[in-house]
Amino acid sequence: MERFEWKNPLIIEWCQYLLNSYAHWVKQELIERKGTPFEQAERLFNSTFVVASHGVENDPILNYGNQIALNLWMMDWAQFTQTPSRLTAEMPNRAERSHMLKQAKIHGYIADYRGIRVSSTGQRFMIDRAIIWNIHKPDGTTIGQGATFSTWKFLN
Repeated sequence: MERFEWKNPLIIEWCQYLLNSYAHWVKQELIERKGTPFEQAERLFNSTFVVASHGVENDPILNYGNQIALNLWMMDWAQFTQTPSRLTAEMPNRAERSHMLKQAKIHGYIADYRGIRVSSTGQRFMIDRAIIWNIHKPDGTTIGQGATFSTWKFLN
């Protein structure tokens, strides 16, 4: 199971792309960037706000979720990182989610996103003030999109 955990060297590298890209677009750090890449990955995984990302597949698959994201979507790492990211929203909300992701792709990032999401068990929740950003390699190649938010409310 170790290959599915945040401690995997490929995930630690992904966290660096995610953090560097956030700083590039948003012009501030997502977390304190002291210490080694491993220590930063650990800090990101254990942060008190949601951080999640997906790749650039035609139907993007979630490839990172910190502990808060895993708890909120009620999945373990293996489940989360095999889930198409569109399934984090219910069918009626997927068009709006898709539009938001396209806007982030065009502009690099968007801030103050608000939308309804759904956990693996069907629990609905409203996210508020989310930031969505493009994740890229140092050469500029886009390799995914990240999302972070610290405000959510469970819905009936």
